[in-house]
Amino acid sequence: MTRRRAVVTGASSGIGEATVRLFASRGWEVVGVARRRDRLEALAAETGAHVVVADVTVQADVDRLRDEVAASGGADVLVCNAGGAFGMDSVEASDPDDWARMFDVNVLGTKRVISALLPVLRDTVDAPDAASLVGVTSIAGSIAYEGGGGYNAAKFAERALFAVLRLELAGEPIRVIDVAPGMVHTEEFSLVRFGGDQARADAVYDDVPDPLVADDIAEAIVHAVELPARVNIDSIVVKPVAQAAPHKVIRGQLAMKRS
Repeated sequence: MTRRRAVVTGASSGIGEATVRLFASRGWEVVGVARRRDRLEALAAETGAHVVVADVTVQADVDRLRDEVAASGGADVLVCNAGGAFGMDSVEASDPDDWARMFDVNVLGTKRVISALLPVLRDTVDAPDAASLVGVTSIAGSIAYEGGGGYNAAKFAERALFAVLRLELAGEPIRVIDVAPGMVHTEEFSLVRFGGDQARADAVYDDVPDPLVADDIAEAIVHAVELPARVNIDSIVVKPVAQAAPHKVIRGQLAMKRS
């Protein structure tokens, strides 16, 4: 099998961790990137992944990541997964500092990593093969909902970033893939959003039949980049069957309506 190498940010939990595990199980070399050293080291011990402790909101960390990836073998795939939501207050009542944090990690952090690692992808991959640049965005980046103001704004911006990038990179063998999850039940997303309030975080998923799990999104990511180099899936929207939109989630058992 031809050597393949993927860099995954936000790798210490949730979708990022699941994506590292799946890539590794499929024979890929993987570089997992996150802030928490202990979780990364545990992931490395289990999967054999190379790990880099870095914060995507700190330019010096991103520069060090670039240098380490380049020196250790380059990359065929970059998965920009690091992100998060903070708070769910109205636009009027929400804290501007929460908005700034969301823009820094979801938008500016993604931009920093792309600017740093695109040259590494170019140095690693030549046609007829294709490099792949994957953004893990959200359905919150295309449909607004009450209480989503800051997160909606950040994810709309992040999806625009990838749409513009696809135009700017046209003519190069680089695929730009936007994976937009809906409701995914992970251990930390809602807990972080609600400032550690476990009861409020649990209530998001209460009585929802089969919300997505991190492995579902990892499967979409790996499938997209393992397709033939001629194939680019511009956008993948992945929602549980119980979710029609961010603001319309069915609770209770799903059942056919038969006459």
